[in-house]
Amino acid sequence: MLVLGGGPAALCIASELHQRGVVVEGIAPDPVDVPWPNTYGIWVDELRDLNLQHLTEHRWTDTVSYFAAGDATDDDQPIVHGIDYGLFDRAALQSHWLQRAPGVIWHRDSAEQVDAGTGHTLVTCASGQVREARLVIDASGASSPHIRRPDRGPVAGQAAYGVVGRFSEAPISSGRFVLMDYRSHHLSEMQRQEPPTFLYAMDLGDGVYFVEETSLALAPGVPYDVLQQRLKQRLEHRGVQITEVLHEEFCLFPMNLPLPDRNQPLLAFGGAASMVHPASGYMAGSLLRRGPGLAEALAAALADPSLGSVDLARRGWKALWPMELVLRHQLYQFGLGRLMGFNEQLLRRHFATFFSLPREDWFGFLTNTLPLPRLMGVMLRLFAQSPWELRRGLVLGAAQRQAPGFRH
Repeated sequence: MLVLGGGPAALCIASELHQRGVVVEGIAPDPVDVPWPNTYGIWVDELRDLNLQHLTEHRWTDTVSYFAAGDATDDDQPIVHGIDYGLFDRAALQSHWLQRAPGVIWHRDSAEQVDAGTGHTLVTCASGQVREARLVIDASGASSPHIRRPDRGPVAGQAAYGVVGRFSEAPISSGRFVLMDYRSHHLSEMQRQEPPTFLYAMDLGDGVYFVEETSLALAPGVPYDVLQQRLKQRLEHRGVQITEVLHEEFCLFPMNLPLPDRNQPLLAFGGAASMVHPASGYMAGSLLRRGPGLAEALAAALADPSLGSVDLARRGWKALWPMELVLRHQLYQFGLGRLMGFNEQLLRRHFATFFSLPREDWFGFLTNTLPLPRLMGVMLRLFAQSPWELRRGLVLGAAQRQAPGFRH
């Protein structure tokens, strides 16, 4: 078995396969123990179900969002989520997967060409090395050139610009995690006509905070300079200055990437397999939940020596994307397509209505853990509880907003 990539998805599936006795090698452009640059958040209940709470570096009980149109101060009444949120200890998560797979050999290289035959698959590397495996899993990310998928137009990206640092005063309440803050009094009237953005923020302790300006999916994604300017305006409106930058974060990941062609003899996992949740942009929980099942199915298939790349990949795709998950993905994609056309006012009303649903409903929706019939029920309940203008937008849609509408 050969795994392409060296990020969370690659380490996850390599470790799960190794745990089941599969001989695994990997190809990664950088050493797999190099620290990961981006932060990864998750609802703590997701980790509790997997008995992996120890992988969090920070945890917040005070978790809120702001959807009112009021001034950007903590005097506004937030929506209290009532579920703990955690930030992964990236080094601990990386070590968790590496320590579970000490026998995996990682080659520092990159895959230039993948040629899958009925029996084996050949991978030609940038170094000139050609490696062979019964099955190759591409876990190198959503932009992989090796995975076939249908072309359904521009891919919408969720973009974010963030800063970990120290500030002249606290940018959010002490001990708090802010999932979404859509308040916009720091913006000009013209800016409010542009695609909206929100603040994602957390108190990391010891006077350090993480603040990130984020957009929903747009095609193309919102430019980083726009997000940086909006974050600066938001902070200045609160009388807050950045006094020390410890880390800058730039994120752009696809939200409506079509599912891959599941008949191809090359298997994928993670972003390359379109596992980013179209409704939330999260993937770490999905990796942890779905990796073991995929590895189990592949280990069983590999035990049959008559199965080559084509048959192994077919079984892998079926295990990774059973019809239940395919249909859920289609529902989420439909909903995202509607939200992409909403202006700031409609988005604020939508999310306020969404988080008024029972906690287990919105939590299951955001984590993709609701069975299909219940997911459909939650979406119908959301529609029934929405104001008329939201129902109209959900049924008829709205003109798609484009990032170039931003002024530079």
